[in-house]
Amino acid sequence: MTTIDVDGMACTGCETTVEDALAEVSGVESAKADHESGTVRVEGEADPDAVAAAIDEAGYEPER
Repeated sequence: MTTIDVDGMACTGCETTVEDALAEVSGVESAKADHESGTVRVEGEADPDAVAAAIDEAGYEPER
């Protein structure tokens, strides 16, 4: 499991957007975003750059 800091999430809708974006990334088994802590937990063997790109494309700022 990897935990990534994500800037810009303000509500549960934001969490869903990030989780849905990560569900499309090859190798992501699951993703759980938390807007209150500003993090997303990602399980699986996904390429970290692909994970960061998906978060960025969803409109949020991943810590790289």
